[in-house]
Amino acid sequence: MAYADQEMSGNKIAAFVVAALLHLALGYALVTGLAYEGFKQVLKKVTTVDIKKEEKKEEKPPPPKKEAAPPPIVVPPPKMNLSPPQTAVETTPTPAPPPPTYQLPTPAPPAPPPPPPKAAPKALTPKGNPANWVTNNDYPTRALRENRSGVTGFRLTVGADGRPTGCDITASSGSPDLDSTACSLLMRRAKFQPGQDSDGNPTGGVYSSRFRWVIPEE
Repeated sequence: MAYADQEMSGNKIAAFVVAALLHLALGYALVTGLAYEGFKQVLKKVTTVDIKKEEKKEEKPPPPKKEAAPPPIVVPPPKMNLSPPQTAVETTPTPAPPPPTYQLPTPAPPAPPPPPPKAAPKALTPKGNPANWVTNNDYPTRALRENRSGVTGFRLTVGADGRPTGCDITASSGSPDLDSTACSLLMRRAKFQPGQDSDGNPTGGVYSSRFRWVIPEE
């Protein structure tokens, strides 16, 4: 019993010692491990700062030049005669058309001058004194013997030459011989300046008047 107890107590002591050594080793490992990790962190910061300060930018190498691809090999197509067989064509030269001729337009003739303004028509006028055409010296003998008198009214038709062409009694003196004597003398003695129309052409006309028969005193 005593031996067994002693053996068991020795085993317990040995186990206790081993456990203590294990705890010491574990504690030492833990302490040294933490110290090592702290030292490692400090060393990392120092080395990182120094490396960044002294680090230089590396220049990137230029890209490699691309080599030009060799040109493709082109095989020329076989020659083929595609032109149709030539035939002889006879051509007849066509003469060039004559150059066009230009005819200048004929200028319009100048406008005729305006006609002169038309003159006012003129009436015929007696030549000389009409009182000399018939006078009391021309008194008919029979009417003078019978002591007859009166006024003869007459109208002369005159041609374009200024000469009378007709005589009409417009008012009788009461004696046919006095009236006929007046017309006869007027046809021989009366002369006129012809009248004119608006174009200046001579025209005839009518002349009217009257003559008083008075028995001359002896």
